Amino acid sequence: MHPTLYRPVSDVLYDKLSKIEFLFCDVDGVLSDGSVYLTNSGDEIKAFNAKDGYGLVALGKSGVLVGIITGRSSSLLERRAGELGISCLAQGVRDKIPEMEKMLKEHGVSPESSAYIGDDVPDIPVMNKAAVAFCPGDGHPLAQAAADYVCLKNGGAGAVREVCDLILQARGSLLVPGAASV
Repeated sequence: MHPTLYRPVSDVLYDKLSKIEFLFCDVDGVLSDGSVYLTNSGDEIKAFNAKDGYGLVALGKSGVLVGIITGRSSSLLERRAGELGISCLAQGVRDKIPEMEKMLKEHGVSPESSAYIGDDVPDIPVMNKAAVAFCPGDGHPLAQAAADYVCLKNGGAGAVREVCDLILQARGSLLVPGAASV
């Protein structure tokens, strides 16, 4: 077992984490708590966690690519991805595997160097495609069963930061200077 900031992980998992070059994230239930607020005027409101954002920026500054693949579409998400410097964004995606494969190919990264964090049953096929699969602590039991690591933190409440920290720690770059507050 290898110690981490959060809890010990197997040496095999820690080795896989050290080789991650591309992290893919779902949105609802992962980057947000899964709540979707709709106003009377038809606007959608979501809350994003600043700690998750800092982790994603730090991951990017360390050389790990970040991609967001989600079944819903939202201009809010486009704005948030832009704030975090994430250019790999696919919205309104029904089958996430082809989109993941496309992003990997565009950036010359193999699936063996990819990770995915998802929280629900539709995420399981893409979780199985990634070298390392993560699930927030409040994810669906079937998604948790498919994960290599179930986060201590919940979706929208630090799970993504936990994943980023684990990858950064395994890569030896946990403290990344110059990652601005987000």
